[in-house]
Amino acid sequence: MPSEFELIARYFARPAKRAVLGVGDDAALLRAAAGAELAVSTDMLVSGTHFGSDAEPRALGHKALAVNLSDMAAMGARPRWALLSIALPRADARWLRGFSAGFLGLARAHQVDLIGGDTTRGPLNVCVTIIGDVPRGRALRRDRARSGDDVWVSGELGNAAIGLAHRQGNVRLKPAEARRCTRVLDRPTPRIALGTALRTIAHAAIDISDGLAADLGHICERSALAAEVWMQQLPRSRVLARLGAAAEPALIAGGDDYELCFTAAVARRADIAALSARLGLRLTRVGRMRRGRGVRLLGPDGPLDARDKRGYDHFG
Repeated sequence: MPSEFELIARYFARPAKRAVLGVGDDAALLRAAAGAELAVSTDMLVSGTHFGSDAEPRALGHKALAVNLSDMAAMGARPRWALLSIALPRADARWLRGFSAGFLGLARAHQVDLIGGDTTRGPLNVCVTIIGDVPRGRALRRDRARSGDDVWVSGELGNAAIGLAHRQGNVRLKPAEARRCTRVLDRPTPRIALGTALRTIAHAAIDISDGLAADLGHICERSALAAEVWMQQLPRSRVLARLGAAAEPALIAGGDDYELCFTAAVARRADIAALSARLGLRLTRVGRMRRGRGVRLLGPDGPLDARDKRGYDHFG
């Protein structure tokens, strides 16, 4: 059986093009760009909680990095470096080849260097730390929303949650629908280009990992404001449109969307429309910020009960 260091060398060690020193020493050495602030985030994916034991390894490698890249997008940061810590029940060469291909393939696509981490034996657990940079004072934050701001979301909501429900046998989808939704679940697209473009447009932003209501609620809490969300405006795929009212929990609380939710002044609507066209990415105005507290869901017939749409909570 290969040693820990042989596993690292074989599957993960690659030249670090944007670091002073990468994998192979007690610590990596980084050089921040002049006039930049560092943005740092970490996420843990645990077998049985975030993915099944039968998860396809290449897709898992992709997702492990993608969810961290999404955090950088939400801050308006450009991702630069990643650290990967992984516990493995055994050294399975086929699994490691697939996982590292998915992880490193996405890293190359976003010019991210893998600069270190840790490998040990144990129940399957993947933890990634991502480091990026953003021009000083330009980071998107949750505490900068303003009363009267529009609330926007990127892409479509709910596909990942419906894909998971299908996989668990709780929803029946047609084969093409199932492929589309489970792909969104397994291989999310981090909105890096959108995040960096929003630095000069948006007031506040967050990525939608636990569901729109829960994550927009974090903006409300940090900005000491309320938000109203118009359910009829939420962007949904044909799959969710076909499911109708049954899809509403997925739209508002499903999680795993990894789209961006952001607030911006009414005067920036034309800029956001132009950005949508330039990126080829749907950006939808779904609500507005108000004085008060919390997230209020509005249907065509009035307010909806939001208590069962709170989103994912690890200890809920």
